[in-house]
Amino acid sequence: MRRYCLAVDLKDDPKLIAEYESWHRKVWPEIIESIRSSGIEDMTIYRYSNRLFMIMEVNDNFSFEKKAAADLANPKVQEWEEFMWNFQQAIPGVKPGEKWVLMEKIFQL
Repeated sequence: MRRYCLAVDLKDDPKLIAEYESWHRKVWPEIIESIRSSGIEDMTIYRYSNRLFMIMEVNDNFSFEKKAAADLANPKVQEWEEFMWNFQQAIPGVKPGEKWVLMEKIFQL
């Protein structure tokens, strides 16, 4: 099992943040299926202010490239991602069009 951590920001608007959280209490079943079928065994998202932090536990079948290709081919995932972008914004310094950014592990106990 491998672990990846990613981050993205939300637009700094309390109403949008509350709505984003509300949508994540009722994630579309097609999105859950897409996540699971990609090899992601567990996914948790934490929030501090408008910063989101995601932890993914993945199996040996997972790759970011395969997940990206499957997402591009899935209209429901594209619809979800486009909708979520109403709430999200890129972290300063990322490449244009980049959303969730892979974080570098710098310490482990």
